[in-house]
Amino acid sequence: MTAVRTGGEVPAVLKPPADLRRMSRWFIAVLLPVGPAAVAVQRYVLPYRTTDGPEAVVANVAADPQAQSLLLWLALIGLFTLVPGVLGVARLTRRRAPRTTTAALLLLVPAYLSMGWLVGSDVLLWVGVQAGVDQPTLVRLYDTDHPTTMVAAAMFVLGHVVGTVVLGVALWRSGAVPRWAAVLTLVAQPLHFTAAVLLGSPALDLAAWGLNVAGFAAAAVAILRLPDNAWDVAPAAPTATGRSAEEPTAILRP
Repeated sequence: MTAVRTGGEVPAVLKPPADLRRMSRWFIAVLLPVGPAAVAVQRYVLPYRTTDGPEAVVANVAADPQAQSLLLWLALIGLFTLVPGVLGVARLTRRRAPRTTTAALLLLVPAYLSMGWLVGSDVLLWVGVQAGVDQPTLVRLYDTDHPTTMVAAAMFVLGHVVGTVVLGVALWRSGAVPRWAAVLTLVAQPLHFTAAVLLGSPALDLAAWGLNVAGFAAAAVAILRLPDNAWDVAPAAPTATGRSAEEPTAILRP
């Protein structure tokens, strides 16, 4: 007996699966601006400046542990929302700008995932202050890094600055959003780098991430306007054999 594949009759089709494409579009659209908005507020309430030395960082956190606690909550929100958000933007741009979109994802996804590693030092600061660790000891702990922290920091800085620029280019090339939204996305992170690393300005940093929020909000609107078929393929109906109705079946022949 031999098994032969055929595209002939198919078994009776069972109840079709739920079509969640519209729900997933709404979910991603709502999620998109949340991550950049959380980071924007985080950068503004940061009790210390990125340009501060370890002694100043510890002293400022000790003076305002509530701000440090808020920073940690906002970082957690960012960790849960930034990667799904950029994947949603990528789905919007990938058809018309596939290479640029892929390059953006290769930079942004590792960068945003590395935030979970970097925020450990902020957790250390808050826990140390709450536990009553003396400041000289906390300074030594904060100033002592494992090499993986340096790798994560390099991935984050390079990835989220350059990656967001590339994503802005993908939005421009794809025509998925108005040109102003692509430009805002493109310039947001270079401005953030200037504010955080060169100037140490929380207000400018808030504005820089606010540009990122505006660009992603425009992408969210574009996602909401997409028809379901442009967002994803429809779910395939299962059959009594567990295959989709389009899948060929196997029959036995002597």
